[in-house]
Amino acid sequence: MPLIASDKIGFRSKLYIKNKNPCSFQCVPEIELVKEHLCETVTPLNISTRGIELSPLCIFSRLSGLNVLHSGEGRVHAIRLAGKKLVFYDVRGEDTKLQVMANAKYYESEASFLQDTTVIHRGDIIGVCGHPGKTKLGELSIIPNKITLLSPCLRMLPHLHYGLKDKETRFRQRYLDLILNSSTRNTFVARAKIVSYIRRFFDELGFLEVETPMMNMIAGGASAKPFVTHHNDLNMDLFMRVAPELYLKMLIVGGLDRVYEIGKQFRNEGIDLTHNPEFTTVEFYMAYADYEDLMTLTETFLSGLVKHLHGKLAIQYHPEGPDGPVYDIDFTPPFKRIHMIKDLESILNVTLPPSHLLHTEESRQILDAICVKQGVECSSPRTSARLLDKLVGEYLESMCVSPTYIYGHPEVMSPLAKWHRSDQGLTERFELFIAKKEVCNAYTELNDPHLQRQRFEEQARQKAAGDDEAQMVDENFCTALEYGLPPTAGWGLGIDRLVMFLTDNNNIKEVLLFPAMKPDDQGEQKTEEKKDGLVYCKETPNLLELGLSEYNPVEWGLFIDSSKRSLKCVLLPNGNQFGSIPTGHSVTLKERYENIKVVL
Repeated sequence: MPLIASDKIGFRSKLYIKNKNPCSFQCVPEIELVKEHLCETVTPLNISTRGIELSPLCIFSRLSGLNVLHSGEGRVHAIRLAGKKLVFYDVRGEDTKLQVMANAKYYESEASFLQDTTVIHRGDIIGVCGHPGKTKLGELSIIPNKITLLSPCLRMLPHLHYGLKDKETRFRQRYLDLILNSSTRNTFVARAKIVSYIRRFFDELGFLEVETPMMNMIAGGASAKPFVTHHNDLNMDLFMRVAPELYLKMLIVGGLDRVYEIGKQFRNEGIDLTHNPEFTTVEFYMAYADYEDLMTLTETFLSGLVKHLHGKLAIQYHPEGPDGPVYDIDFTPPFKRIHMIKDLESILNVTLPPSHLLHTEESRQILDAICVKQGVECSSPRTSARLLDKLVGEYLESMCVSPTYIYGHPEVMSPLAKWHRSDQGLTERFELFIAKKEVCNAYTELNDPHLQRQRFEEQARQKAAGDDEAQMVDENFCTALEYGLPPTAGWGLGIDRLVMFLTDNNNIKEVLLFPAMKPDDQGEQKTEEKKDGLVYCKETPNLLELGLSEYNPVEWGLFIDSSKRSLKCVLLPNGNQFGSIPTGHSVTLKERYENIKVVL
């Protein structure tokens, strides 16, 4: 059944459908039927979406005269009626706004004008074909001779004036966030530029991009708690990877001297402002290099990236949000360096156990006593590595606002790193911190298969003692080392956190299109109920979306005027209706209307 007309104000409350008798029309108020008929109406149309995209280069710079025909597509964000034969539409697409001035005088026919404009509502996606022109106020516009409804919006779209501020809604319905907030779009455009720069940087240095397995029989390559899945055909449990390190080093053994991978890692850990169970990293491994070479390369990489993205090396970051304190972060090389053991001893004014004895019980007890004295919390198991890591987080990481290297890690904290060539018990490893958060981890790789197996066994003992993040013995990797791993340096960086700092976002969810979220507890309260042929909603609406100052929550639904933003159609139990309530006026529903139903 073809669509003939809908109510002029902009609601989908009444949809008229033509019967077999061309002179009779039927009013269908049920929302489900409205949705069905709208879909039936639009879907069969053989609409070509080929045309000029809504962007400055494709629209504005090419509007060269009234004799030139232009076409474009976009979403309607505002409708302004200026009479029966003149309608203004604000259409947006690709972060560009275009005004459409629909005038019956210039339309293909007056009948087509009325038919087309009455079915277009705020939120709909339309196609426009017309000529450029200007309004009386001089605003550049498209004067269409044809407007086509490409896809209807069947739910109320929040207004641009009020925006979409609620974080839960923004993260759960990212599509709405992208439609309404240009800042969100800019963040993910910047993320794409960062990833593109990373690839270009390593490709120009002669690195080969590779892909390694996401599921492994052993969770290795990093100290983290893995996710467990099950392979039905093999009838065995597998671990989602926590890092691609071991596979990449096997490729170095195989003769691929420079490799890198950009991919997802999965760690079954907590969710907070800087952690997400699923995150993106870039790791590279370079034969015949050491951690000193990687420090220089890291400085070149980050300073070049910041310059490419911002045009300068000094940026500002708000760790607690736009209204909080400001960090001035300077990426000018060389970066500051902090020695883990020496600087920790200096700050605490204590002498830590010798690095080569940190694996002993006596050393563990000394570190435990220091943590208790300083009030530093550490959950069980309180191993030397975990206790030392908590002290570093409390006293050293807080000093790292601008990019800072913390280096000189003990062997007990670095099972995959090579021993230091001059300091016994330490490794050639560094971590890079920005805004007090770890961003990068790198070290000269351990290539002694016997020592590597010993460190794996020590990690296995820690895991048996209750440390869920300790690694297991990977015999396959140890076998690969026995064929000979050349002197190699490895480096890993968290892309999500880097994007946070370079786009001034203090929540990792802001830089992930679809972050991990807890189940929506409100789901049961937002169910629809069908009764007497009508659809009712038990959801209390968002005040800002309504444009109303206050209301008394009851069990209701509503219609909103898409052009005037007012409460329009309220159906009372006795069948009467409220009139139009202008924007800014309060809506108070008395107790006698306790069972009020407002048709959606």
